Amino acid sequence: MTNFRIPLGETVNNFFDEMIIRYSSVFDSISDVLRTMLKGSEEFLLMWPPWFLITVFSLLVFLLIEKKLGLFTVISLIFMYGLDLWPETVSTLALILAGTFWSLAIGVPTGILASQYDTFEKILRPILDFMQTLPSFVYLIPAVIFFGLGKVSGLVATLIFAMPPAIRLTNLGIRQVPADMMEAAKAFGSTRWQILTGIQLPLALPTIMAGVNQCIMMALSMSVIAAMIGAGGLGRVVLMAMETVNIGKGVEGGIGIVLLAILLDRVTENISKRFGAAEEK
Repeated sequence: MTNFRIPLGETVNNFFDEMIIRYSSVFDSISDVLRTMLKGSEEFLLMWPPWFLITVFSLLVFLLIEKKLGLFTVISLIFMYGLDLWPETVSTLALILAGTFWSLAIGVPTGILASQYDTFEKILRPILDFMQTLPSFVYLIPAVIFFGLGKVSGLVATLIFAMPPAIRLTNLGIRQVPADMMEAAKAFGSTRWQILTGIQLPLALPTIMAGVNQCIMMALSMSVIAAMIGAGGLGRVVLMAMETVNIGKGVEGGIGIVLLAILLDRVTENISKRFGAAEEK
């Protein structure tokens, strides 16, 4: 019994080696697309003067979402600019938005499929459990293996880590739609597609928006960890502060992350509440 050992690690290594050999061109193509997306979004945000973006963001939140939140937005962004963290804030924001976009682009359709097919949902559930309980640092390893060090691997790790809430809450929201409403729609001759688009998705929208909120928060938390593999941004500020034992710089980077998290959380939360209020009417 002393020689008994399950060769899980070797099996996983062999699997990834085989994937790299067979599909290296595919991973290179994906890397190019993601790199272009990240670079384009960062360059677009950095091409404008900071005061212009601060004004635009604050006015949008002030006029479209909530006045108090708009004031908090302008104060927070000016504070981060005053800490000389504007480029890092923009880099982190671009990574979060890109990670959230791809997480939702994959997660929401997957959640819709899971809500329509019980067998698919049963297969998907343990996979999502595994994804959500696996330590976040583990996601960095395959990302680096397939895409190398840099922002692309950080984006891949972020989108995979942030995807489960979008899938789960989309599936949950659609499944929570009252059965009598769907039975009434069927009685009037509605097709499955008409029921999905006309009844289930609109009624599930508040829950789906809650999934978007959770997706953004998890993308932010992972984008900080992804700084360890070259993702940059505010996470890099905190990482450098740890390496140099610079407490002050670490506090600055940490406050920047907190303010950005509060802003994104409150914005998506208010949007979710508006969808919920609209559905009640």
